[in-house]
Amino acid sequence: MLLAALLCLILGSLTSYIRARAEAAGLHATVGVAERAERLIIVLVGTGLTGLPGYHVPYVLAIALWVLVAASTLTVAQRFATVWRQSKARQQA
Repeated sequence: MLLAALLCLILGSLTSYIRARAEAAGLHATVGVAERAERLIIVLVGTGLTGLPGYHVPYVLAIALWVLVAASTLTVAQRFATVWRQSKARQQA
């Protein structure tokens, strides 16, 4: 759980950082499967189901965190690839 939480923090920050750096360079990096709203929904649903009275499932939060790690990793890769392609096209032009 600790590793998943740390990866979520790092990848969440990296997602925002890539977008900010791209926009500062005049590029667009608004792609990705897990934007800020989707990441919040995943965490809130996992947290809500963990504390639901009468339906306590201890592993829901762990599943939510690992799903968030996977989605955030995919988002970082998509943004990185998009910025890479845009910068290469700009250099060739």
